[in-house]
Amino acid sequence: MSAPQLTDPAALARNRARARRAPELFLHELVADEVQDRLIEVNRAFTDVAVVTAFPQVWQDRLPGARMLAEGEVLDLAPGSQDLVIHALSLHWANDPVGQIIQCARALRPDGLFLGALFGGQTLAELRAVLAEAEAAVSGGLSPRVLPMGEIRDLGALLQRAGFALPVADSLTQRVSYRDALHLMRDLRAMGEGNALAGRLRRFTGRGVLAQAAALYAAHYPEADGRIRATFELVFLTGWKPHESQQKPLRPGSAAHRLAEALNVDEGVLPQRD
Repeated sequence: MSAPQLTDPAALARNRARARRAPELFLHELVADEVQDRLIEVNRAFTDVAVVTAFPQVWQDRLPGARMLAEGEVLDLAPGSQDLVIHALSLHWANDPVGQIIQCARALRPDGLFLGALFGGQTLAELRAVLAEAEAAVSGGLSPRVLPMGEIRDLGALLQRAGFALPVADSLTQRVSYRDALHLMRDLRAMGEGNALAGRLRRFTGRGVLAQAAALYAAHYPEADGRIRATFELVFLTGWKPHESQQKPLRPGSAAHRLAEALNVDEGVLPQRD
């Protein structure tokens, strides 16, 4: 028996295809800029690069020669074929995110680098709250409308489960100003981030719910200029395919000097700070 799916892949594909007609890619551009900055800090040349993305136009000029891979439960990655794999703003929709990261790990050569970017748990917290309140007030019930996204601690643990060395998870919070809630929702559709949940309602949301949500949004999350704010939490996952040259933690009890000697204090006495 297969596990229940959170995401409807067919609906996600439709949302992505609709967005490609006139995409709004400022968050994808932000992620690509951030990834480029991180690669500069690594200070290493990568020759076989693959990028998993729904919008390859964001990456083609930044990483000439990189393979652009479509989203999907099975990625077109051969074992040991890459020295850099970037998974760009798709993991949050994966029904099996661990499986996605494991596929990337298998595709890397030893000492290869994985960089993943996805939306974290604080993303669209405002929209999630007002939609729930509005729907409860208007219809007396709740339905899945905004994708539940992982917290950074849980997302970082995925790297360890996939067997990466030196795993790091960090986040960047981007707050965006919108004219109103309906403008935000239109932007989400243009990003390909519309509702693709498997358990979503299969009918259009009533005008009453949308009007109430817009009013609640303006009341609870206003900006100084009469606009509203929306939060996007971008989580970045970094891990290396294990290799003998990488730094390793010391075994417990293997220290050559006592901590008290390094701090120049008596054993058992901690230094004081004002």
